[in-house]
Amino acid sequence: MFLENTINHTKKRGWIEVICGSMFSGKTEELIRRLKRANFARQKVEIFKPTLDTRYDAVKVISHDSSEIHSTPVPSSSNILLLSSGMDVVGIDEAQFFDLELVNVCNQLANDGIRVIVAGLDMDYLGKPFGPIPALLATAEYVTKVHAICIKCGNLANHSHRIVEQKELVVLGETNHYEALCRDCFQAEIEK
Repeated sequence: MFLENTINHTKKRGWIEVICGSMFSGKTEELIRRLKRANFARQKVEIFKPTLDTRYDAVKVISHDSSEIHSTPVPSSSNILLLSSGMDVVGIDEAQFFDLELVNVCNQLANDGIRVIVAGLDMDYLGKPFGPIPALLATAEYVTKVHAICIKCGNLANHSHRIVEQKELVVLGETNHYEALCRDCFQAEIEK
């Protein structure tokens, strides 16, 4: 009995953290900050991003403020599970672009004792829940919602308003394609 209790107390515990919000809110910056702290603590860290995200770099995860960290681009969430062996911390950027299986992958990693930190848009350009993020929000132990500043009125922004005429769900872009808007300014734009 004593040995069993000792084993349970020494088992590495994992969990899921989700950092979500609109574009230009600092999601990737916060992800990089947390991963660099884990590196500093000499934890084994790996970060993944979807292969389709090549806006700043094909391999690095780079925030809008130019913070960066090396990553492993993967075509699907199942690759993350295969490449995370022996890690203490796994970071995942632009999680909204992954398939819905990402939720199971993150839960499996956490169940295996890995700290999983996920960053992604919680809503698409139409203001609808985006990809696997809603289910990750429901299963995560820790959720951080970050906000941008509305470019029209200066209030807290939680919407990524697309300013180009493209109807596809996924359109990679920056300030040339999107602007951060608060609820009221977003509603005014979509009612035009």
